[in-house]
Amino acid sequence: MAEADLDVIIRQIAKAQNKNLIAAVKKRRDQIMARAAKAKDKETRDRFRLIARSTLELGTAAARRLHNSAEIAADSYARAIRNAAEEAAAAAAKKPAKKPAKTKEA
Repeated sequence: MAEADLDVIIRQIAKAQNKNLIAAVKKRRDQIMARAAKAKDKETRDRFRLIARSTLELGTAAARRLHNSAEIAADSYARAIRNAAEEAAAAAAKKPAKKPAKTKEA
């Protein structure tokens, strides 16, 4: 049943995207913190630090939403496949067996 593995693939892709997103967020935060380190005065340094902190928070929130969406999609797909298999089994159980056709003896 190869179709049932699609939910696993959805989770794997989401995990990879999540890793890439978190890496990009951390890289951006580090760039902003480097600007803060080069800042001439305290206000500028504090502003850059605040921007770096909010960048990290917003990025992790986006990653969390992405992860939750993928989990919901994978669970929904798995549930739909399971329900379809149950309906097919129930329909097969309700259908009476065909009687063999009688042949005329001459």
